[in-house]
Parts: sequence; C-alpha cells; structure tokens
Amino acid sequence: MDAVRPLAPSGFESGPPAEGAGGRAAPAVADDVGRITPVMEQFVEIKKANPDCLLFYRMGDFYELFFEDAEVAARALGIVLTKRG
Repeated sequence: MDAVRPLAPSGFESGPPAEGAGGRAAPAVADDVGRITPVMEQFVEIKKANPDCLLFYRMGDFYELFFEDAEVAARALGIVLTKRG
C-alpha cells in the first residue's frame, strides 16, 4: 500500500447487514460467475478494519472511492459523483 491510510465502507458483502456505516448491508460486487471479486474482498476487509475512515483505493494510475465513501467525499468536496456500469 502507499502512504495513504486505506479505508473502506463496512457492510459491503453479501449476507446479513454488518455493523457500522449505518448498519445497512451494501450490495455485493460480483464478477461474471457471481462471486465477490478479489479486489472487492480486499476492499471490504480493509474497510472493516477502518470503518471510521474513507478508503482511497488505488486502481491503476488513479485513486478511487467506493460505495458510501464516494458519496461522502463527493459531498464534502463539491464534486460530481460518477460510477461505472
């Protein structure tokens, strides 16, 4: 990891709602065979360990935020929130 402290939203997995992030369950991120991708597994694990932080996740040359972290950051920074299909 880079020098940036990683953060990720808790509760982003299939199954019952997780604690934190408002206690809501988030949608599972699945690949073509219907399972959570390795990247999202890692993201969920890091976020569970740091539920009070925003997780800037490095994807190639860019840092991205996912789920509620992206919404919080977009509001705080006054930027447009985008998403992929």
